[in-house]
Amino acid sequence: MAVNTLHLAPEYESVNPYDGKTIKTFVETTDAQLETKIAAAQKCYETWRNKTYAERAVVVAKAAELMHAQSDAFARLATLEMGKRIDESRGEVNFSADILAYYAKNAERFLAPVKLNPKVGHAHMESSPLGVIFCVEPWNFPYYQLARVAGPHLMAGNTLLVKHAGIVPQCAIAFEKLWTDAGAPPGLYTNLLIDHGQSDRVIDDPRIKGVALTGSVAAGKAIAARAGANVKPTSMELGGSDAFIVLDDADLEHTIKWAVWGRMYNAGQTCCAAKRFIVVESIADEFLEKFTAALAALKPGDPLDEKTTLGPLSTESALVQLLAQVDAAVAHGAKIVLGGKRIDRPGAFMQPSILTDIKPQNPAFR
Repeated sequence: MAVNTLHLAPEYESVNPYDGKTIKTFVETTDAQLETKIAAAQKCYETWRNKTYAERAVVVAKAAELMHAQSDAFARLATLEMGKRIDESRGEVNFSADILAYYAKNAERFLAPVKLNPKVGHAHMESSPLGVIFCVEPWNFPYYQLARVAGPHLMAGNTLLVKHAGIVPQCAIAFEKLWTDAGAPPGLYTNLLIDHGQSDRVIDDPRIKGVALTGSVAAGKAIAARAGANVKPTSMELGGSDAFIVLDDADLEHTIKWAVWGRMYNAGQTCCAAKRFIVVESIADEFLEKFTAALAALKPGDPLDEKTTLGPLSTESALVQLLAQVDAAVAHGAKIVLGGKRIDRPGAFMQPSILTDIKPQNPAFR
């Protein structure tokens, strides 16, 4: 009798979106290894929480210094794994290092006790570390998303367990190694190559005292619900649909430059990207003409080449999803002014695209 075997794609896999070639796959953390890592994070917390801000700052500032010094290597990994153009990757790396340095310098001042003035008695407000924090982070800014969590939490005296996105495992591992190289004690910052079931068990674990997520609304609902069932504090940063509004007194030459940047930075894969353009009717035709010409001038190519102005999307599946969204928008009355299709070349390349006449009933309107 024939047997059908289901082959599941690995949870953690580096695939270069420029050419679709697999760079490396990774074995997921076993349950036994996960227990060891949680225990190490808890053990580290018991000593880290008692460190002075100055002592914590030595490690965090060193991580910032090393990240700046190794910016090219960190940037190259991001470009290879999720397609960010190399100059944008370098910018992200240096910004991430700046974030770490900022919290190393300022956390003690931010978290200093605040004297209160009640009508009766004496009171003050103080900030104390919570414990082990579990973070779930996305791929679109593979270092920034980690740095903006690590900087404040580690300086506050917490320790971190982090589940990064499955398509950027090398970035995740490199960021974990950064802390080891900076002199962090074992368990201070731990990368987890775990699946969704294991993620739920981490949230359920009584040693985990808080949960942070950046991601989709669907992911936020699932993670927040699990944390809520365990009565654990959460921070959720979920997507957006930002509007780029152009009024009739705008300098269009200046505006078009920033319109292109706002839409195409990181290939548009940014929570606060300019996802909708609302333009005053009197200048709409001129704006559309200039905006179309500017997008059409973008040239696809290897994101490691600094001359490339249009990189790939992060994955083939992201491209397929976007094409389906365009088709759905057109089926509901939208008109394609530019693009709308994939570029006929290897890799996850989408034509720069402009759609107009999107009415409220169109799913693209939302």
